[in-house]
Amino acid sequence: VQLVESGGGLAQPGGSLRLSCAASGFTFSSADMSWARQGPGKEREFVAAISWSGREEYYADSVKDRFTISRGNAKNTMNLQMNSVNVEDTAVYYCSVAGGWGQGTQVTVSS
Repeated sequence: VQLVESGGGLAQPGGSLRLSCAASGFTFSSADMSWARQGPGKEREFVAAISWSGREEYYADSVKDRFTISRGNAKNTMNLQMNSVNVEDTAVYYCSVAGGWGQGTQVTVSS
């Protein structure tokens, strides 16, 4: 299993970022996928998940109505569109499948 996140960076409060996860080494189109994050001094927490078909989406309350998870099974990719970000969204964001994790991508929200 290989998961490679990208798209992190610096955003201003109220801004947007789009994260991507490129997956390989497993049957992506059959796998439920998720995003998690770990903020400074905090434990890793669930952010969002998407079923293998893309029909079901789940979100943490803290990101609901601001973040959107999506996937492209033809390209073995998963995305996280982050809108209306705030400083509490500052964290390393990880792509995950069946207990496996990518290396993470840093998101910093600051004015």
